[in-house]
Amino acid sequence: MPRCGVLGWPVRHSRSPAMHEAAYAALGLEGWSYQLLPVPPELFEETARALPGAGFHGANVTIPHKQAALALADEATDAARAIGAANTLTFADGRIHADNTDAPGIVDALPLDPAGARVLLLGAGGTARAALWALRDAGAADVAVWNRTRARAERLTAELGGRVVDGAIEADLLVNTTAAGLAAGEDQFDHLPLTRDQVAGYACVVDLVYGAEATALVAAAEAAGVPTVDGLEILVRQGARSFERWTGRTPPLDVMRAAARG
Repeated sequence: MPRCGVLGWPVRHSRSPAMHEAAYAALGLEGWSYQLLPVPPELFEETARALPGAGFHGANVTIPHKQAALALADEATDAARAIGAANTLTFADGRIHADNTDAPGIVDALPLDPAGARVLLLGAGGTARAALWALRDAGAADVAVWNRTRARAERLTAELGGRVVDGAIEADLLVNTTAAGLAAGEDQFDHLPLTRDQVAGYACVVDLVYGAEATALVAAAEAAGVPTVDGLEILVRQGARSFERWTGRTPPLDVMRAAARG
């Protein structure tokens, strides 16, 4: 009975179990299961190494364990090593293989080809690292990075490329990886370097924040007729890549999307 799960702390909010279980059912993968694996940081390595012996085929990894997941792996993809974090562990032949499906998941979710595109990337944390690496790897012509703390943006671009800007600029693609919009009752635009009116100037808006309702950024883009991608769609896309790696089957995207949004 192959088992999979998601390691995090906390992790009870994760929509991954519903998404993967729905995909197993849709493809008739009897015996496969996916579960929450709440693990505090001090127990992460011990727990992750014990999973294969408990019948686990793979595990997704979320905050705060992504760097630790890369550190314990025997093998890792170029993407995971460049980004410095892994969100997908695969257990096979007594070895732990690490990958980062966050990065290609972002590109998979885009309604436009980022090759040759100009990008304004908001944020300089772990998710921004994955986004910056993915967009440059996909051929983006220019990735400008804004962060409230400029020094963090400078460190990020020094490692992975791109350039630092002090405010909103014209671009084809706007990608928000900041936490602005997560707190209930706050105006997301109070924490971003652009106004609602400026959102209309982009060809596509991506906001990795997601919740029960559209963020203010996504709502402004939709009101202006700008194509949008939210964090749930990216969750689906990165999860689909993990699913395919573990099962060898083509993931049923519509099923996974409905389960994640349900």
